[in-house]
Amino acid sequence: MKEKAWRRNRMARQERETQYLSTVKNALRILNSFSMEQPELRVSDLAASLGLNKSAVSRLLSTLASEGYVVKDPETQKYRLGLRILTLNSIVTSNLEINREARPVLRKLVQEIGEAAHIAVLEGNEVVYLEQVESQHHVRILSYVGRRNPIHCTSSGKVMLAFQHPDFIENFLKQRLERYTSATVTDPDVLRRQLEEIRATDFCSSVGEFLPDVVSFASPVRDYTKKVIAAVSVIGPRHRIKSQQYPVIKNKVIKAAREISRNLGYYHA
Repeated sequence: MKEKAWRRNRMARQERETQYLSTVKNALRILNSFSMEQPELRVSDLAASLGLNKSAVSRLLSTLASEGYVVKDPETQKYRLGLRILTLNSIVTSNLEINREARPVLRKLVQEIGEAAHIAVLEGNEVVYLEQVESQHHVRILSYVGRRNPIHCTSSGKVMLAFQHPDFIENFLKQRLERYTSATVTDPDVLRRQLEEIRATDFCSSVGEFLPDVVSFASPVRDYTKKVIAAVSVIGPRHRIKSQQYPVIKNKVIKAAREISRNLGYYHA
C-alpha cells in the first residue's frame, strides 16, 4: 500500500512538473511572437499562431502583464512588450564583452563610410544583430538590435557560416535554401565555392541577395582562441554605395573586424 501511494505521489509530482514546464515554454513562445513587424498582438492572434486555446493565452498574458513583461492597450485590446524586457535587454548587452569592444570601432566605421554598421552572431540557422550604429543618412535600411536574418543570403551570415565546422556547413546546405530575390544563391555548390573564397579572404559582399536594393559587406571577428565568434557588417542602399567604393569599404570592414578581434585577445602572427 505504501509503495503504491509513493508511486502515485511521484507520478502526480512528475505531472505537475511537466505542466509547469509546458506553461513556462508557452509563456516564452508568447514573448517570442512579438517582433518589429508585429509589435502588438491580440489574444486571438497569439492563440491561432501558437496553436493554444484563447483562455490559456489570456491567463499567460495576465501573468506576464503582472510582472511587467507585456502591457495591454485598453482601447485596442492588443498586447505589446513591457519595459521589463528593456531592462533585461540592457543587462545582457551591457555585459557582453564583444558589445563593449565593438561600439567604438563601429562608430568609427560609420564615420568613415557613412552607412550603418553591425556586430552579428550566429544563433541556430539565423544571424542575430547584437550591436548597431546607425547610418548618418536620413534614408536608412530597417535594422535593429535583435533582428534575425537568414544565413545564406546575407554577408554576415555567409561569413559566420564559412568558419563553422564542416559537418554544420554540410547539414545546413542539405536544407532548402529559400529564394528571397533573383540574386539569392540557392545552389549548394555555388554557396560552397563562395564559402571557400570567404575563408581565403576574410571577407564577403552581398548585393541584393536578401533585399533587392541593399548591399552589405562583412568580415569575421575572432576571439583569443582564434575561433570566429561574430561578424562585422556594413549595410546600405545600392543607390548610395557604388561599385567603385567596394574596395575601400572592403579594407575598412576587414580592418574593423581585426581591431575588434585584437581587443578580444586574438593575436594574428
